[in-house]
Amino acid sequence: MKALLDVDERHWWYRGRRRIVRAELDGLPLPTEARILDAGCGSGRMLQELMGYGQVSGIELDEDAAAMAAQRDCGEVEVGRLEELPWADDTFDLITSLDVVEHTPDDRRALAELRRVSKPGGWLLLTVPAYQTLWSLHDVANHHFRRYNRATLAGPARDAGWQVERMTFFNSLPLAPAAVIRLAQRRKRLDDGYTPNVELGPPWLNSVFDMPMRVEARWLRRGRSLPAGLSLLARLRNPGS
Repeated sequence: MKALLDVDERHWWYRGRRRIVRAELDGLPLPTEARILDAGCGSGRMLQELMGYGQVSGIELDEDAAAMAAQRDCGEVEVGRLEELPWADDTFDLITSLDVVEHTPDDRRALAELRRVSKPGGWLLLTVPAYQTLWSLHDVANHHFRRYNRATLAGPARDAGWQVERMTFFNSLPLAPAAVIRLAQRRKRLDDGYTPNVELGPPWLNSVFDMPMRVEARWLRRGRSLPAGLSLLARLRNPGS
């Protein structure tokens, strides 16, 4: 448990993603006491960030991770699936779902259920892994169903009733070396000893990779976008009925 919490807190990827999400959220016209859902909240580290924007709830499929999230005492945490949310229609002003939708067999159904619990005019902020061409053992081991580009994310989002307000790639610097590694992994199998675990690594390495994500967050905070990256971010809005 401590190892997972340390990774969530200190690993450059999780820290960088939280920074980029905050850069997007700070530009949203949220009400003072916004109701917020983190759909797929993991160990709950993002719940702590979201408390600065309103009243927070979380849902997580993994019972152990949900228990960790609940221990953070940031708000209610439920155990469940995105496709079957235990909240009434029109509950939340803001929903975040960070690298979760790619784990769902039917992303349209998951996105429609997220819209159901979103208030008219409410926001959904998504992050997903980019480029199906980079499909590798990393995705198989992490139980992904797909990776995305702008079109393959916008299509299901619109089908579920969302209005696409903004899309941008991020985590751009590691794209080229990661592509080489991911494509090389296609020659391997899961039983060849591949492990999907994210390791914290030495502090100096985290510092090296942390800096580009800081720069990206400042760039995106200005409303700009990035043309390529390992991840894709979408800001969607519920236009109402």
